[in-house]
Amino acid sequence: MENMVNIYLFGKKYSVPENLTIMCAMEYAGYQLVRGCGCRNGFCGACATIYRIKGETELKSCLACQTKVEEGMYVATLPFFPLVKQVYDMNKVTPSEAVMMQLYPEIYACVGCNACTKACTQDLNVMQYIAYAQRGDFEKCAEESFDCVMCGVCSSRCPAGISHPQVAMLARRINGKYLAPKCDHLEDRVQEINNGTFTELIEALMQKPIEEMKELYNNRDIEK
Repeated sequence: MENMVNIYLFGKKYSVPENLTIMCAMEYAGYQLVRGCGCRNGFCGACATIYRIKGETELKSCLACQTKVEEGMYVATLPFFPLVKQVYDMNKVTPSEAVMMQLYPEIYACVGCNACTKACTQDLNVMQYIAYAQRGDFEKCAEESFDCVMCGVCSSRCPAGISHPQVAMLARRINGKYLAPKCDHLEDRVQEINNGTFTELIEALMQKPIEEMKELYNNRDIEK
């Protein structure tokens, strides 16, 4: 018999196996997930969730697809965060500190409370990459925010109303377009793809069963 734990989903008590993630526990309990489930592997940030443990006061945030249930866990999923997303043309954006002032001036209202970092579901130093963005150090901002899945939990806790994921996205785009070294072999490969060089190979791979695909992936030749 599996060990069971008692959890509360939207206020209702359920007994579920202790080895399940929050997402799987919700399905085990009978919920049909039609939104807020995304990739199910921690890459899309769609399953932002808040919870607390019975008897504790701390409210914690996580991704439901990555976090296992605990005894006495009270769970509530979060809605989509309406982050401020500015529209800009990357061919006209310049890699200068002024671009952040123009597009995301709210970052300069940061009070240094670090609530964004504490809330991050990926354990990123969010306040630090915002500090890099303030100084126009887009390379460091891009590196510090690289694992951001744009779930938006950081922004939900920000008293200054900063859209941290969008700021980080702009920094990574600036870094990729203007600052990072040019990658000739990548451009060559993209051109080969556009020319249809790999079309037949891709179509053949798409016909293979999942287990064979996994085997091919795990034993592939890795370029050094």
